[in-house]
Amino acid sequence: MNKLAVLLTCFNRKDKTIAALTALHQAYENAENDWTMSIYLTDDGSTDGTFQAVLDKYPEVNILKGNGSLYWAGGMRNSWRQAVKSDYDAYLLLNDDTFVYPSLFDKVKSTHLHAIDNFGEGGVYVGSTVDSKTKKLTYGGSVFTNRFLATMKRLQPGEQPISCELGNANIMWVSKNVVEKIGILSEGYLHGMADFDYTMKATKKNLPVLVMPGTVGECVNDHSNKYVKFAKLSLKERYKMLVNPIGFDFKSQSHYMKKHFPIRYPFVVLAGYFKVLLPNIYYKFLYANRKS
Repeated sequence: MNKLAVLLTCFNRKDKTIAALTALHQAYENAENDWTMSIYLTDDGSTDGTFQAVLDKYPEVNILKGNGSLYWAGGMRNSWRQAVKSDYDAYLLLNDDTFVYPSLFDKVKSTHLHAIDNFGEGGVYVGSTVDSKTKKLTYGGSVFTNRFLATMKRLQPGEQPISCELGNANIMWVSKNVVEKIGILSEGYLHGMADFDYTMKATKKNLPVLVMPGTVGECVNDHSNKYVKFAKLSLKERYKMLVNPIGFDFKSQSHYMKKHFPIRYPFVVLAGYFKVLLPNIYYKFLYANRKS
C-alpha cells in the first residue's frame, strides 16, 4: 500500500475545519485506491474549540499545536516537517475551508498516469475549486501573461490534465520524487505566496506541474478587495495593514519577488510604500490595471 499524508493548518474555523475533514474522508472512502491515509493538522492557537472538536470526531488525526503566529505558510510547513519524518509516497496539501469532491482521488490517479506517461515521473497536481453558490472558478492553476509585471491568468480545467506554472495549494498533490528534489514549502513566507513559490521551484526543476481534469472541490474566494477600506485608514494603520500577514503580507510578497523576479523586486518594494502614502493614486494607476 502507498502512504499518503494530508497536510492542513487551521485557526478558529472549527465548523469549516470539521467540514473539510468530513469531505476528505468521504472522498477517500469513495475511491478505489491503494493508499493508506494519515492526516497532519497544525492548530495555530485556535480558541474556538477546534482542537477538541477534531479530536472528538477524528481521533486518528495527528494534531500539532502552533504558537499562534504561524499563519498559513508556517502552519503548513509545520505539518509537512512532521509528516516527512515518516517517509510518505505522496502529500496532499489541503485548505481547511476547502471541500473536496468524491472524485478527488480518481482525478489524482488519472493525472499521475498522465505525468508518468508524458514526463516519466510524478509531479505536482493542482486541483481547481469553484464557489459553492456561483460555481465560478476560485482557485487552481495559472500561467503567466507577463512575467515582469507578474500578471497571470487562471486556467479553466479541461477534460485532460494541463500544464501550469503557478498553483494554489487549496488542493495540491505532491509526489514523493518532487519532495526529494525540492523539499517542502520554503522558509521566508509568512502567510501567502509559498504555494506559488513551490510550483515555480518545481517547474524550474522540469518537474511536471499539472492542473487536474475538471473541478475537484469547492472553496469561496474570501480575499476581498482590501483597498475598499485601505484608503480610509490612517497612515499608521495603512502601514500596519501592509506588513500584516493577513493584510497585504508585504514580507511574503517581497520575498517572492526577490527570489523569482529580482529585476522587478525594487519596483515592488517602492510600490508597497507608495500605496501606503498615496493609496488612491496607487489604486487608480497601478492596482486597477493589473489582471488576475
